[in-house]
Amino acid sequence: MRLALYTGLILVGGYTCLTPALAADPTGDWRVADGVANIRVAQCNGSMWGAVSWEKQPGGRDENNPDASKKTRPTLGMATLIDMKKKPGADQWEGQVYNAKDGQLYSATITPAGADQLEIKGCVMGFLCGGETWTRVGPPIPLSTANAMAKGAPKSTGAAPKAQGTMGATAAPAPAAAQKSATAPAKPGQKGAADPVGDICLLPEISGFAH
Repeated sequence: MRLALYTGLILVGGYTCLTPALAADPTGDWRVADGVANIRVAQCNGSMWGAVSWEKQPGGRDENNPDASKKTRPTLGMATLIDMKKKPGADQWEGQVYNAKDGQLYSATITPAGADQLEIKGCVMGFLCGGETWTRVGPPIPLSTANAMAKGAPKSTGAAPKAQGTMGATAAPAPAAAQKSATAPAKPGQKGAADPVGDICLLPEISGFAH
């Protein structure tokens, strides 16, 4: 089973010059394996969460959700990695992943593979496991002001550096720093536009999650 999450935008640009110290940090913006999406991962209230931060085809809806009340919700800003907890003694987080291709939740793990890849694996009822590898397109994200006081979470010491685009390539949107709003491009080549997602910890679906 391949966890091909629907979200969306082909991101040609990349982020380079990450130091080895950041190799195990799963936060930041990631390009999904089939190149159609950017998922923003951040630590919110002590757990890792991921949400759709950019779409190739704007206006997507969660039409395969079995909950009729959610079939018309926008896929932009929708949570895909849900309440993932760090495993003791390992650079791995486990929780759930939402696959909008079929509207189902799966038990899943995320594991950084070096500084620029994130391995996503999911299983149905403990078997039929599969996964894919995402590629980093934005730097790690400091804790936001919304969750900096979370129990056991270190406070942010600075803003995240901006993602670097390549000459002639489509630039990826810069991930959110410690504030909700950032001046990241809303679409390729458009400078100075507001980031349509911003700090994912402030999204209602994540900030209102009952632990």
